[in-house]
Amino acid sequence: MREIVTLQCPVCKNRNYSTTKNKKTTTGRLEFSKFCNACRKHTDHKETK
Repeated sequence: MREIVTLQCPVCKNRNYSTTKNKKTTTGRLEFSKFCNACRKHTDHKETK
């Protein structure tokens, strides 16, 4: 079953993106390089609770 997770910028702490993941196959936290509008640059957005 896929669950919705939120991605947060580590620099400014903005929660900019949401995505889905399969909790059975992906047990760790997701991390994507995404563009942050507040920082105006690409940062490694990490999954939050």
